Amino acid sequence: MSPPAPPPYRVGAGHDTHRTAPNAGVTGEAKPLMLGCVEVPADYHLVGHSDADVLAHAVTDAILGACGAGDIGELFPNTAAENAGRDSADFLREAVRRSAERGWRVGNLDCTVHAERPKLSAFKAPIAARLAELMGVDAEAVNVKAKSGEAVGPVGRGEALVADAVVLLTRDDR
Repeated sequence: MSPPAPPPYRVGAGHDTHRTAPNAGVTGEAKPLMLGCVEVPADYHLVGHSDADVLAHAVTDAILGACGAGDIGELFPNTAAENAGRDSADFLREAVRRSAERGWRVGNLDCTVHAERPKLSAFKAPIAARLAELMGVDAEAVNVKAKSGEAVGPVGRGEALVADAVVLLTRDDR
């Protein structure tokens, strides 16, 4: 008896958390708040070794997990100098490339950003479009949700942003 055929799909989940820091440094320079590879106006930025894009990191991890290619920390360690300030779009592109290398493509993405502020309603469509572009799918295959922290915990107090992502990969028969 031969082994069963592999399933035509795989699911991956991603999660990330970054703390916030005010954009009022001694130099007066403001760092951008990046969410899903889109700059979102805010009076704070996220702290991290790269550009600290919490949503792009969660999506990257979801894709890597779904195709069995490890996680973002293994591929892009925060101890590597070349990753300092790096654009998280690079991470996402590499996850999609590794997924394709293994015979998978993104079917759809559902993701959530947990942030007390700024309100993200006006940014959900541009974020979905940018993520879709980076993953090579139609924007309708990407759903972006935003939730507040309801003044509870680190998110509610504005100390951190959290993102969750679930991705469906399908066999690439093209």
